[in-house]
Amino acid sequence: MPETRYSVSRANARFSFIAEAEIAELGNAKGFVARISELSSLGCYVDTVNPFPDGTQLRISIRYGCSACDFTGRVIYTHPGFGMGVRFGETTAEDRATLDAWLDELAHKSS
Repeated sequence: MPETRYSVSRANARFSFIAEAEIAELGNAKGFVARISELSSLGCYVDTVNPFPDGTQLRISIRYGCSACDFTGRVIYTHPGFGMGVRFGETTAEDRATLDAWLDELAHKSS
C-alpha cells in the first residue's frame, strides 16, 4: 500500500517546546500542573489526560528556563486522554516579548 503524506499549511510556525505550565479554568483559583509540548505565536498544546472541553476559558502560566509568561486562552480542540490545543487571548507587552524571545530561540534551534 503506498504511503499517504499529509501536509498542513500553517500561517504561524509551530515548534516542539517542552515547558511546565499551571493551567486553571478562568475564575477558578485551583489549577493543575501540565506540560506544554508545542508552541506558536497564537497558542500552545497542553499535554493532559483530562483536557477541558472545547471553548473553556483558561489561565495559563508557562515557565521555561528562567522566564515565565501568563496568558488567558481558550480551548480550541481536544484529544481525550492526550491533551488540548489552546489559543492565547490578550496578553501584556512584557509577556508577548518573552513569548517572542522563546519563539526566536526555537526558530534558531530548528534551522
